[in-house]
Amino acid sequence: MFSFNHFNFNVSDLDKSLAFYREVLGLTEVRRTVAEDGSFTIVFLGDGKTGFRLELTALRDHPQKYDLGECEFHLALTTPDYDAAHEKHKAMGCVCYENPAMGIYFISDPDGYWIEIVPEK
Repeated sequence: MFSFNHFNFNVSDLDKSLAFYREVLGLTEVRRTVAEDGSFTIVFLGDGKTGFRLELTALRDHPQKYDLGECEFHLALTTPDYDAAHEKHKAMGCVCYENPAMGIYFISDPDGYWIEIVPEK
């Protein structure tokens, strides 16, 4: 049997991404690994409620923008106050797609990764 552990996004600016995930979603750093030669830094973020982690990997020698293809993959998070979250994200300018009929919307992080916001049921 398997259980979910974490999901990874490679990021181009770790500090910018950490600020985004803290300010926009309230995720906080729970662990960090830095390569001895400085070639990469891995930071795991948590929500304080579940054991699931978002892994942010910053590669020193990858200065170009990541190719996300058609961005048909995404991470989804729930919120107990969907309306307040939606209002906050709209004000922050990070909402990239809305589907009112399904009751969901998506935000985009600094690298263009999509995160779906779903009301907690």
